[in-house]
Amino acid sequence: MPWDLDSKRSIYGQIIERIKSRIVTGTYPPGEKLPSVRDLAEEAGVNPNTMQRALSELERTGVIYSQRTSGRFVTEDENMIRNLKEAAAEEVVETFLEKIRELGLDIQTVLSMIQKSAGGEDNERNI
Repeated sequence: MPWDLDSKRSIYGQIIERIKSRIVTGTYPPGEKLPSVRDLAEEAGVNPNTMQRALSELERTGVIYSQRTSGRFVTEDENMIRNLKEAAAEEVVETFLEKIRELGLDIQTVLSMIQKSAGGEDNERNI
């Protein structure tokens, strides 16, 4: 089934986001070999050249690496993966806060709602 890509945003950028997401969630664990460009392009429903471009950018930034005859692999750098995870979380929080501001809620009300949804004060550390 093709990936649900938004035609209003850069396909290339969305592919990068999707692969990073799969890395930080453990779908592609550290050191794992990625599917081939053709397989990923087919799965995403995009042109292989677009997929190649996205993978090249991920490689340039060190998120993945190539072994000449073996393919591409997920970085084993745990710090990089942790930084990717934190950056993704910050983006989610920022989007959340924008919506909260639009609703006109104060931070104490929102924190109370979060705490209640998370199961109370005892679960504060598990959020």
